[in-house]
Amino acid sequence: MEYEQLKLDNQLCFRLYTAARLTMGAYHPYLDPLGITYPQYLVLLVLWEQDKQPVNDIAHKLFLETNTVTPLLQRMEKAGLVKRTKGKEDTRQRIVSLTKKGIEMREQAKHIPECLSNEIIQITGEEEEFVRMIPTLDKLIEGLKQNNQQSTIKQINNQQLNN
Repeated sequence: MEYEQLKLDNQLCFRLYTAARLTMGAYHPYLDPLGITYPQYLVLLVLWEQDKQPVNDIAHKLFLETNTVTPLLQRMEKAGLVKRTKGKEDTRQRIVSLTKKGIEMREQAKHIPECLSNEIIQITGEEEEFVRMIPTLDKLIEGLKQNNQQSTIKQINNQQLNN
C-alpha cells in the first residue's frame, strides 16, 4: 500500500471504536433480562448516583447532546423506569427522577460491573493492565473533549466573521 498511515490496522480510532462496540455488546447478556439497553443503563447509573437531575446535567455527564438523551428518556419513561417533571424555577427545564421500578432495578444490576470487569480481566489476563487503562482513557476523553470544545468555538467564531 502506498500510504502506510491509511491502513486500517494502523488506526487507533478503529481499535477504540471496535473495543467500545464489543464492550457494549458484552453487556447484552446482563441487560437483556432487565429489559434495558446499554444507553439506558448509563442513564440509570447517573440517576442511581444522584436522583432528580435536569436532562441537561444527565446529557453532560454522558457526553451527549440533550436531543440525543431526550428520546432515550421518553422510552425509559414509557417503560416505567423514570419520570420527567417540570422544573420548579424554570418550567422549560425537565427534571428526571427514578420511579420505584427504576430504584428497584439497582439491586438487580449491582453485579453487572463486577461481572464485566471479571470478563475483561479474563480476556486480557492481567487485572493490573485493566486498572492502568482507566486513567489513560480518562486522559484521552478529557483531551478530546477539550479539543472538540475548542473546535466548536473556532467554528462559531468563523461563522460570525462570515456573517
